[in-house]
Amino acid sequence: MAKFDIIAATGCPTGIAHTFMAKEALEKAAAERGLTIKVETHGQVGVENELTKSEIAGAKAVVVAADKDVQAERFAGKPMVSVGVSKALSVEAAGKLIDRALAAKGDSTVAAAADVEDEVEEKESIGHIIYKHLMNGVSHMLVFVVAGGVLTAVSFLWGITSFDSTASDYNSFAAMLKIIGGIAMNLMVPVLSAYIAESIGKRPALVPGFVAGMIAIQGLPVNAETGMIDAGGAGVGFGFLGGIVGGFLAGYVILLLEKVFAGLPKNLDGLKAIFLYPLFSTAIVGLVMLGISGPMAAINTAMMDFLKGLSASGAVVLGLAIGCMCAFDMGGPVNKAAYVTGTAMLTEALAAGVGTDTYNFGTNFMAAVSAACIVPPLITTFAVVVGKKYFSQEDHDAGVVNLILGCTHITEGAIPFMTKNIWPVMPIMMLGSSIASILTIMFNVHDPAPHGGFLVLPVVENGPLWVLAILIGAVVGGILFVAFKKYDFEKNQKAAPAAKPVEAPKAAAVVAPKAEAADFVKVENVFVAEDFASRDEALSFVSNQAVKAGIASDADAVLNAFLTREAEGTTGMMEGFAIPHAKSDAITEAAVIVVKDESGVTGWDTMDGAPVNVAIALLIPGAQAGTTHLKILSKVAEALMDEGFRATVKGSTDAAKIAKTINARLV
Repeated sequence: MAKFDIIAATGCPTGIAHTFMAKEALEKAAAERGLTIKVETHGQVGVENELTKSEIAGAKAVVVAADKDVQAERFAGKPMVSVGVSKALSVEAAGKLIDRALAAKGDSTVAAAADVEDEVEEKESIGHIIYKHLMNGVSHMLVFVVAGGVLTAVSFLWGITSFDSTASDYNSFAAMLKIIGGIAMNLMVPVLSAYIAESIGKRPALVPGFVAGMIAIQGLPVNAETGMIDAGGAGVGFGFLGGIVGGFLAGYVILLLEKVFAGLPKNLDGLKAIFLYPLFSTAIVGLVMLGISGPMAAINTAMMDFLKGLSASGAVVLGLAIGCMCAFDMGGPVNKAAYVTGTAMLTEALAAGVGTDTYNFGTNFMAAVSAACIVPPLITTFAVVVGKKYFSQEDHDAGVVNLILGCTHITEGAIPFMTKNIWPVMPIMMLGSSIASILTIMFNVHDPAPHGGFLVLPVVENGPLWVLAILIGAVVGGILFVAFKKYDFEKNQKAAPAAKPVEAPKAAAVVAPKAEAADFVKVENVFVAEDFASRDEALSFVSNQAVKAGIASDADAVLNAFLTREAEGTTGMMEGFAIPHAKSDAITEAAVIVVKDESGVTGWDTMDGAPVNVAIALLIPGAQAGTTHLKILSKVAEALMDEGFRATVKGSTDAAKIAKTINARLV
C-alpha cells in the first residue's frame, strides 16, 4: 500500500468548483515541496479518491480544507490543520497549510518556514465550526432545490397554468412535472435541517433533524374556531431560517443525550441507537420547535418584508445589495446567503402561484441573484480575450473556460483572478454583478428556476433582456479589468530595466572570473523530471525553488521579473531550449536553475516553434543587472551554439553531469 507524506480532504457546499480547485492547489503545493499527497474530494457526486485507514495511519500530517463535514474524526491524533475550503484555492495558500500541518508535528525546520502571520492555533474557530455544519446542510439541500426548481420551471413551457386541470392550457404531463418538482422543493427545508444536524450529531441526529425541518415548513397547527393547538388545524411555516435553527438544535440535542446516556451499560448501545436517541431527541426538538414557531414565523416575515422594502426603495438599492453579496466571495458564505435567500423566496413564489405578487417578486429576485452569479466568470472571459497581452497563458486559458462556467451559473471560476489582486478586482466584480442585477430588476425579468444559467432561458420571462443585462455587466466589468491589467503591466515594464541588446559573443570575448561563475549551477538546483502544463507554471516553479534555495526572498517578485522579460520578447530559443532570465532586488545572489521536461512545455514561443524541454534560468540581483547578468547570458547563449553542449544537456538525466557541463561553459 502506497504511503503519502500528506493526506487531505476537500469539500465545498456545492461540490462543484471549490472542492476540486483546492485539490489541485494542494497537489501542486506538495509537488513543489517534494512531498507526496493524496487528496480526498467530497463533491456533489460523492466521495472520490477516498482515503484508506492505512493511508491515514501512514501520513505525516493532514490538511482539511472543507466547508462541510468530511468525517475529520478519522484523523484524530494526527498533526492536522482544518480550515475553510476558500483558504486553499491558490498554490501559495495551500503550501502554507501544508507547512503548518507539518509544523504541528514538531519539525522545527518546517515550523520556521511557516508564514508567521498564519501561525494561529490549529483548533478550529467556533465560527468555522458553525459555518461548516451549516454548509453541510446547504450542500445536501441545493440538489433538491435545483431538481425541483428546474422541473417546476419546465412545466411552465406548456403554459403558466398548464398544471391546472380547469385551465384552458392544461397538460397532464406538465401537471406531473410540477407535482414532482413541488415535492422536491418541499423537501428543501427538511433536508437542510437534517444534514446540519447530521454534521453535528452524526446519523442519530437525522431523525430529529428531519422532524425539525418538517415543523419549520408547517408551523404550529391551530384550530381556526377554537384558537387552540389542534393536530387537524393549520399553521404558519417559518421557512429555511427555521430549518437552520432546527438543524443546530437537533444536532446538539443528540450530543447532550450522548452525555446523558453515557453511563448506561455497553450492551445497551443498540437500544440507545434505535430507541432512546430517536425517541427523546424527536420529542425534545419537536416541542422546542413548536414552542418557537410564533417568534420564528415573525422573524421570517420581517426578513421578507425587509427585502421587499429594499425593492420598494428602487431597483438600484435592491440590485446593488444582491450584486455585491453574490460577487463578494463568489461561492463563499456571503454569496451563499444571497443564493439561499433567493431559493427560499422562489419556493414561496412557486407555492403562491403564477400571477401573484409573491410569485412576481420571488422570481424577479431569483433572476437578479442568478444574473449576479453569472457575471464574474464572464468578466474574466471578456478581459482575457480583449486584453490578451496583459495576461499569462495560464490566465488566458482559465478565462476562456470561464465562459462555460459562467453560462451555467458557476461563479467560482473567477476566484483565481480575484485572489491575485483582491483590490481592485473584487470591487470590479461587485460592480459588474450589481449592474446586471439592477438591470434585471428594471427589465422585469422573472426566473422560475433556481440554477442552470442560460440553460433555463426557455422558461425565463423576458429572457433576451436578462441576457442583455448580464452582458452589460460583464462588458463594463471586463473593460475595467483590462484597464487595471494594462496599468499594472505598464507599471511593471517601467519598473524593470530596459533589456539591453547582447552582441553575438566572440571567443573569450567576455570572461567571467572562475570564482564568480564556477558554482553558479548547483546540483540541487537542477531538476530533471518535471512536468509543466505551461510556461508560466515552469517559471513559477523556478521562482519558488529560488526562494527555497535562499537565492531569492520573494517568489512572486521573481516570477513577475521573469514574466516582464517574456513580455519584452520570448526567451525561447531553438531545439527545445529556453534561457529565461529575471533581474530583481528580491534575488539575493546570482545563480542558475535548470529545469527539464521531457514531454515539452507548450505555449512557450520559440524560434522554431518546438516545445521547450530545457530551461536554463538565470537569476540576477537588481544591482548586478548589466554586469553579471550580461556575462552569464552571453556565455549561455554561446554554449547553446555548440551542438555537443545541447546534446549533453538535453540527453542527460544526471543532475550532476548537467550542472558540470553548464558550469564548464560559464568559466
